[in-house]
Parts: sequence; C-alpha cells; structure tokens
Amino acid sequence: MSRRNDGDFLSVYTIVRGLLRYGKIASGFLLLAAGIAMIALPGPGWLTILAALAILAGEFLWARKLLDRLKSQVNRLRHRSTS
Repeated sequence: MSRRNDGDFLSVYTIVRGLLRYGKIASGFLLLAAGIAMIALPGPGWLTILAALAILAGEFLWARKLLDRLKSQVNRLRHRSTS
C-alpha cells in the first residue's frame, strides 16, 4: 500500500487555488466586457460592470478603487435625488 504524502496534497491544493483564481479573474473580465457592450446594446450594462468590478476588486487594487469611486457617485446621485 502506498502512503499519501502531505507534499502532494499541498501541491494539488496550490494548483486548484491557482485555477480558481484565474477562473475568477477571467469571469470578471468577461463580465466587464459584456457590461461595456451592454451600454450600447440592450441589457443591464452598468449593473454588470459593477458586478464585474466587485469580482475583480478581490484581486486588483485598480478595480477596488474604481468600484469605490462608482459607489460614491451612485450614493451622491441617490442623495441628490432624494433632497
């Protein structure tokens, strides 16, 4: 009988984590492209862009800053419309 080595588990874990990270990044950029296209086409373009930035903000600082900026703009507009 063969014994499983803990190094093998860590190696598989590292690979799976890397694949999940790349999948998250790819899906974020795919949603971002779809959202940009939906600005001109029918669909919830800005909502899709916000969702894409929320996904990408976990990996990229620029996405987090842009998401925070968009959130503050939305809050400012919402506050202006209720006043």
